[in-house]
Amino acid sequence: MNTLLELKGVGRSYPAGESQVTVLDDISLSIQAGEMVAIVGASGSGKSTLMNILGCLDKPSSGEYWVAGRNIADLDSDQLAELRREYFGFIFQRYHLLTHLTAQQNVEIPAIYSGVSKIQRRKRAVELLNSLGLENRINYQPSQLSGGQQQRVSIARALMNGGQVILADEPTGALDSTSGQEMMDILKKLCQRGHTVVIVTHDPNIAAQVQRVIEIKDGRIMSEVRSSEQQTLPHISSSVDTIVEVKTSSVQQIWGRFNEALLMAWRAMNVNKLRTLLTMLGIIIGIASVVTILVIGDAAKSKVLSHIKSIATNSITIYPGKDFGSDNALDMQALKLTDIPAIKSQPYVQAASPEFVNSGRLRQGNMDAKAQITGVGSNFFQVYAMKFSQGIPFTSDMIESQSQVVIIDENTRQKFFPYQNNVIGKKLLLTNMSLTVIGVIAKGQNLYGSDTLQVWMPYSAMNSRLMNQSYLNSIVVRLKDGYESNAAEEKLNQLLIFRHGKKDFHTYNMNNTIKIMDKTTQTLQIFLTLVAVISLVVGGIGVMNIMLVSVTERTREIGIRMAVGARTSDIMQQFLIEAILVCLMGGYWGLLCHTVFLLWRN
Repeated sequence: MNTLLELKGVGRSYPAGESQVTVLDDISLSIQAGEMVAIVGASGSGKSTLMNILGCLDKPSSGEYWVAGRNIADLDSDQLAELRREYFGFIFQRYHLLTHLTAQQNVEIPAIYSGVSKIQRRKRAVELLNSLGLENRINYQPSQLSGGQQQRVSIARALMNGGQVILADEPTGALDSTSGQEMMDILKKLCQRGHTVVIVTHDPNIAAQVQRVIEIKDGRIMSEVRSSEQQTLPHISSSVDTIVEVKTSSVQQIWGRFNEALLMAWRAMNVNKLRTLLTMLGIIIGIASVVTILVIGDAAKSKVLSHIKSIATNSITIYPGKDFGSDNALDMQALKLTDIPAIKSQPYVQAASPEFVNSGRLRQGNMDAKAQITGVGSNFFQVYAMKFSQGIPFTSDMIESQSQVVIIDENTRQKFFPYQNNVIGKKLLLTNMSLTVIGVIAKGQNLYGSDTLQVWMPYSAMNSRLMNQSYLNSIVVRLKDGYESNAAEEKLNQLLIFRHGKKDFHTYNMNNTIKIMDKTTQTLQIFLTLVAVISLVVGGIGVMNIMLVSVTERTREIGIRMAVGARTSDIMQQFLIEAILVCLMGGYWGLLCHTVFLLWRN
């Protein structure tokens, strides 16, 4: 027989504080292909450590270990995983089946990491289980199986990829004597068919049934005893020894492993539904809050800006004086009525209106109140895009004839005519002048939402009867749609400087207010989004924390998967996919909650 496993002066020690604890010391042995060997010894003798090294689950601290002519010291973790997949099958005392998988799914695990197609591995798993007398337990979970049946499943798993070397750690330790003997019969039959079987045990009855017994004590081999006695064993279907040779392409293997990792992640999530839900809750709240705040922020921003634009978009107001707060008497009289036609004639001007501003007391019956009186032209309401709830704006005839008419705001209507729906034609007294109401401005048309009473008169009537001044308080200009307001403002400055011979006025561009409001609302939206993102980050940290706890809780599962040939990348991929699934599902439910909120809000 050829030497399959060979240890040369192998030692294994572990750090314990500042010292080293030696578990194995100068172990040298050879195991031939097709041999059945028992490693016996008391607890703590080092036999389990030796089995871990034999199964490439651990590396020796000293010496050499050769598997089929390959020194494992030269192999990295992925190559060791490949070696475990190709050569080794593990059988454990406590079976170590994954509780959330069926018997068939447990048996399939090694083939998943070998890249075997789904159809092939399912067929292989069923054949193995049938050959071991579990044809009626294929879809049972471990909790539904007896100890002997679970151990048979673990044998089928060990044989899934061929199991050239079967490493059995106390395979009968958790079984009754009858089931234990059945397990030994199966192992001996496997040995007869060419499998190399290494059994770790402290039971002398088990050791008596193998070809060679290696006794280990305090990390050293104490003796080796060979037996030439062979026994007749029950028949097992030859399908047990069939090694899966047909593999899929590398691309299909990668895609298949990803699909299986996705499926395994989904199963793992279903095992702990409540924990998954609570983990997902942080993501749900985070996503829902971020999206909702973004949508509400955009809606609020659009509403504010549309309100501003509906009142004073694309307008420029011209004031006397070089700047706000100017106290030069001559400059304060800079704006004249004669400037209006010149401004209106500009190609970028849609409308222009003069403004006289004063305050006075309005009376109606026994009611009296202070109001702001503004004398304007016929284009004033067009300039500010003001909407009327009743009546009409001033006409050119009213301006020219200095008509004693007035347009009032909603506050004034509620003050003087609280119980009258239609106030057109009603009278108001301003000082001793009787004014006829011809229009009411709709509520909310004041840019700053002032609570003062505001009324408008034809500027000609106001100037001749109240002001009697030769200059204007301001001129408001509305630009044509599509014309850049800053360029128009510059041209207006040039025009008036040319007319006045100096700069004795200043302008205020309403689009600057819109830009400021836009920037303000954007800043507020960013702030609110950051607050929402914090909740999302907290949810993400929660996922990280739960996944870390999950890794700690599932070290047994990780160990099983590593033993059957999983790479480190396979384990990382599975946990990463679980985390991504939690986040994606949390995101989906978060968006759904956001949609429900919007539907409820509307």
